[in-house]
Amino acid sequence: MAEPTAATSSADDFFRTEIRAGRVMKSEANEKARVPAYKLWIDFGDHGVKQSSAQITARYSAEELVGRMVVAVTNFPPRRIAGFKSEVLVLGVPVEGTDEVVLLAPDADVPLGARIS
Repeated sequence: MAEPTAATSSADDFFRTEIRAGRVMKSEANEKARVPAYKLWIDFGDHGVKQSSAQITARYSAEELVGRMVVAVTNFPPRRIAGFKSEVLVLGVPVEGTDEVVLLAPDADVPLGARIS
C-alpha cells in the first residue's frame, strides 16, 4: 500500500535542509530506548562528530555500522531520545512489512561533511 503523498514543498524548503555525508565512528545499543535503537557517533569532518539515535537494529549489528558511510540531516534541532542527545537524523528507507530500515549512503567514499545536493 502506497503512503499518502506529503504536502508540496518548495525548492527553498529543500535547500534549507542540510544533508551531509558522515562516517560512523562508534555504535552501541541504547538500552533505555522503548523501540530497539543504536546510539551512533558520526564524524562529519569539519562539522564535527555528531550523535544520533537510530532504529536500525533489525538490519544492522552495532559492530558492522562502525566505519560505514551514512547520510544525515544535520540542521534539525537536537532531541533527547531515551536519555540520549540525538543531534542528527540518519536517513534510511523502511522495508515494507518488516522492522528493517536500509540506510542511505554514498556508493563510494566522499569527503566527510560533504553536503548532499
